[in-house]
Amino acid sequence: MSFVNDIYELYRDQLCDDEDDVITIVLNLLEDQSRENMIQLIQNMGDEEVNQMMGIYLVEMLKMKMVQDGKISPYKPVPAIPTRIH
Repeated sequence: MSFVNDIYELYRDQLCDDEDDVITIVLNLLEDQSRENMIQLIQNMGDEEVNQMMGIYLVEMLKMKMVQDGKISPYKPVPAIPTRIH
């Protein structure tokens, strides 16, 4: 997780409450990496980190397939705000 921690420390001030900031930073970082560099990063990860990475990847890819098949909406519904609070 040290790579994630390093990235977070480097970009902490640029990360706001918008998920798009994270996506932009990650895509820019990946664009600059060679396959060999990425494999080296993975080799330096612990087993738990590799499992987390693969788990997140598989979940997101399966969700994309479900969207393509029309099984789920590409947008998450916004939770309703109660009009009356007791």
